[in-house]
Amino acid sequence: MDRKTHRYTTKDGFTVEYSSVGQGEPVLIMHGGHSSCNEELGYRELLENGYAIITPSRPGYGNTSKELGEDVITACEAYVELLDNLRLPQIHIIAISAGGPSGIHFASRYPQRVKSLTLQSAVSHRWLTPEDKLYKSAQTMFRPSNEKYLWALMRLMNKLVPSLLFKSMIASFSQLQPEQVLPQISGEDRRQFKNMLNRQRSGHGFLIDLALTGHDLTSVLSAIQCPTLIMHSIHDATVSVEHARHAHRHIPNAELCELDSWGHLIWLGKGAPAMFHKLFTFLDSIK
Repeated sequence: MDRKTHRYTTKDGFTVEYSSVGQGEPVLIMHGGHSSCNEELGYRELLENGYAIITPSRPGYGNTSKELGEDVITACEAYVELLDNLRLPQIHIIAISAGGPSGIHFASRYPQRVKSLTLQSAVSHRWLTPEDKLYKSAQTMFRPSNEKYLWALMRLMNKLVPSLLFKSMIASFSQLQPEQVLPQISGEDRRQFKNMLNRQRSGHGFLIDLALTGHDLTSVLSAIQCPTLIMHSIHDATVSVEHARHAHRHIPNAELCELDSWGHLIWLGKGAPAMFHKLFTFLDSIK
């Protein structure tokens, strides 16, 4: 993948790191938590189907200014500036996992710039709040002073015992039992999962995500005008399928695709080909 990474400075002096790859219809990807502009899941398939991919590192991730995360509207304004700089009047948006609120706010606020919105395993409702145990533990584990040690340990385990690590993490992604999941995962899927873990860092970004995903998005969802596809595994243990159903209830004329795939990472496993077929049928219909 001949990806190029750039930095754009907004009129207010903030930095937006972003990557670009491919030729064709432009897709802006709002990556998930612990990720950045170096994300790869699903990219090969987008490129093979004739799409160009622009991926900004969201606020606090990579080299993007964490200050942009103080207000999601400020971040969206920075994305508009970036698109203007790239001379892209309209784009498709794919918003993934904790990147869901960013894509939802952008599509709602800038309808003239968005051809379509696809939500993949996306947060679209209140997710983790300060009352949740997971929220409290995440505040400690992914604090900027701690997260680099956590991910260093994960990378070490990923190198020494990758199969054991994958099996131990299944419960984080899937409601299915490991013996139900493992037959669905190929050697190539394991390679992609291993590479994903090696890329991950939290920076300041995940704590910004936690603050953002505690908000009620109902009114924002209701204002979305573009064609919208919502894709979510019914077995997702990271972000409940109820998020997808909530988005479907409130986005006018949205299409809901509930997947009988293994879990949160819908780009991997036996269910991935059917997911990609549905995605490209949707995107190609809007060209």
